Amino acid sequence: MDEKLKFRFYRLSVWCGAVVLVAFIIAFAVVGKLNPPPSPTADAQQIAAFLTGNRTRILTAVVIMGIIAPLFYPFAVVTSLQMNRIEGGWGLLSMIQLTTAVVAPTGWLYPMAVLATAAYRPNRDPDLMLLLSDQFWLTYVGVAVIFVVNVAIIGVATIVDRRPEPVFPRWFGYLNFALAIILLPGVFVYVSADGPFAWNGVFAMWLPAFAFLIWKVAMIYVLLRAVRSHEHESLQPAVA
Repeated sequence: MDEKLKFRFYRLSVWCGAVVLVAFIIAFAVVGKLNPPPSPTADAQQIAAFLTGNRTRILTAVVIMGIIAPLFYPFAVVTSLQMNRIEGGWGLLSMIQLTTAVVAPTGWLYPMAVLATAAYRPNRDPDLMLLLSDQFWLTYVGVAVIFVVNVAIIGVATIVDRRPEPVFPRWFGYLNFALAIILLPGVFVYVSADGPFAWNGVFAMWLPAFAFLIWKVAMIYVLLRAVRSHEHESLQPAVA
């Protein structure tokens, strides 16, 4: 493959991550009206009213994510390819990042498909709607703990990089460690029905959501920077 074309593909893969981020915000918060989430203490009638009243919006949001979420795969791969430069080839860190990142689209789509199931039939038993709604929020928020490993590994790779011109700036490594810590409380939704660790709480939902948004924008920035330096290194010998 032509080297310049290869790096165009790399940049396109980075921008795929931006498309997924924007589409997710639109689908989840604007179209689906899923922010703020319903209270874990809401009863079956309240949840049934929410699902039936937002049925079309929820189903449309799932369709949007079903179309856009697979674009996360190129983003995940180009991240591992840049970590590959740090390790001098495929190694433990780049492989862990890749294998944990491929969970992301499923981690979004599967819970949303469960919510679509709850909203799909408006005449469904409210208790069943409540059950499916609980499964959605517990899975959607609780599964974020998987990405603790993903972002922590990116942080480790950043800090151990000893190249004269590091692939990622050092501050980005510490940002990944911070996000890993912030994402960790999401696992406590399984034992919390109210308070800051519930699925609508500050430590389980809101703080991780805002931190993830900041991290994602930073990730796109440093990846574009890394691809640019990678292209420069690759084309230097040809120019010489």
